[in-house]
Amino acid sequence: MRAYAITIAACLAAGAAQGKTLAVAAGPDAQERLQTALIDAKPGDTVAIGPGKFAFADGLSLDVAGVTVTGAGQDKTFLSFAGQKAAGEGLLITSNGVTVRGLTMQDTRGDGIKSKGVDRISFIDLTVEWTGGPKETNGAYGVYPVSSTNVLIDGVTVRGASDAGIYVGQSKNIVVRNSRAEFNVAGIEIENSMNADVHDNVSTHNAGGVLVFDLPGLPQMGGHSTRVFHNKIVDNDTPNFAPKGNIVANVPTGSGVMLMANRDVHVFDNVIDGNKAAGVLVFAYAFPFSDKTYNPLPRDIVIRDNKLGKNAWAPSLPGGLALPSGMNPAPQIMWDGVKSAGGVTSDVKLWIKDGPVLNLNLASAGALDTAKPSVTPTLGAPGQAEPPAVMLPAGQGKPAA
Repeated sequence: MRAYAITIAACLAAGAAQGKTLAVAAGPDAQERLQTALIDAKPGDTVAIGPGKFAFADGLSLDVAGVTVTGAGQDKTFLSFAGQKAAGEGLLITSNGVTVRGLTMQDTRGDGIKSKGVDRISFIDLTVEWTGGPKETNGAYGVYPVSSTNVLIDGVTVRGASDAGIYVGQSKNIVVRNSRAEFNVAGIEIENSMNADVHDNVSTHNAGGVLVFDLPGLPQMGGHSTRVFHNKIVDNDTPNFAPKGNIVANVPTGSGVMLMANRDVHVFDNVIDGNKAAGVLVFAYAFPFSDKTYNPLPRDIVIRDNKLGKNAWAPSLPGGLALPSGMNPAPQIMWDGVKSAGGVTSDVKLWIKDGPVLNLNLASAGALDTAKPSVTPTLGAPGQAEPPAVMLPAGQGKPAA
């Protein structure tokens, strides 16, 4: 599927010299003191946030390379943005070689922790949550690297995001592991990204468990080469609370895995159980688009060796579409069967071994009135061998020191 030219382990172990520690304790003027430390830090420095609860009225930012931001632990350092007056992130990072670890961020007005346009970014042992539970007015994303390279998300928990709890967009060389996403619209989402491993996570009580999408009209398109493996994708049952108009508002409540308009995606060795809409959905992008370089079809998809429990007992399709009559309960894996969409025709190759598989055989994306459903034990590209899922090189994805 792919081989990385460099290892995330090497990239994340940034070569900054041993620096000093800038300690910030709870108490009066904590926001000003913490933001000052983030501005004054030099490459190699650590900004150490002490235990206790910190109350902020505005977001924080970091644009110095090679800095570690650390709390005293997820259960000890709490950054509360309940009084945040301006929209935006809790913490915005725009510099390379940064690690954020060991703290809990609560109730940001916008996204939780975001990196934009950076190389070598690590999010480790963090919690991002909206304490009022799932609400449309919550921030969109919990942990949010975008347009970034060599991304590590490890030991992160996100609750209550109105779009995606753990979201990686338009990025390259990504590891998401040992993390938990719950009570979000989408638990974990890989969008318009390349070379991603999503493994050993728990995604539960979201509207949708794990999403791998590629969308039009973004600076980076052509998402490919994602592996989703060794995860527990279970009991995703929170009603979809995304604001109207968001693409994830079309994700059916109770979806385990949803793959859309992406290529070279391998889903294997996961536990997928308790998802009422579907275990796995494979669909084309069904909305109008003008970009002639965009391919709305899923291609080269492998789904194998997953442990499927009880899924799809109340089946539903993207956009709230209902299945044709007589298809309830439905097979746990569903494909729209679309091979041409938005004027694009591709050789759609699927290898699905965890059948039975429902093929809706739609004439075009979203055209349910054309459905000619058929069920097959398995699905494979005729006469073609399944592509291999390339394993990570030894040691890849280790966190920065």
